[in-house]
Amino acid sequence: MNNYDIKDIQLAEGGRRRIDWAEREMPVLRSIRERFKKEKPLKGMRLSCCLHVTTETANLMITLQEGGADIVLTASNPLSTQDDVAAALVNNYEIPVFAVKGEDKVTYFKHIRAALEHNPHMTQDDGADLVSSLFFIEMGRFEKLEPSLAAWA
Repeated sequence: MNNYDIKDIQLAEGGRRRIDWAEREMPVLRSIRERFKKEKPLKGMRLSCCLHVTTETANLMITLQEGGADIVLTASNPLSTQDDVAAALVNNYEIPVFAVKGEDKVTYFKHIRAALEHNPHMTQDDGADLVSSLFFIEMGRFEKLEPSLAAWA
């Protein structure tokens, strides 16, 4: 799998503008980002994040990256994915994103697999699909996994 799977990289400029707009409305996160940029508290940490791919999440991902984290983002809900934001994260911030608005179940779990392949030290997961997949793999309960994950595990 590539280091990203998004709808269209050409959507990046519109996504960047929307991320910038949202950042102006997030002063607390901006102050954390400034501190993280100096201190690098997450240096050397791999994070796999399964979250709604929105402008707000994008700003969180950028903040964590500024803090030194190596991040992969996948969608926790394909219906809420903002394709322009996903493109901007890939194109402008070099954050691997695996998310396409409206993706089918097979693609969704391939994207979960991509996040697991990042071999994370930490996870962020809205909905527990990423964490439950890790759990079932660790416990050897492959019958509980989606077929695309079971074949990989």
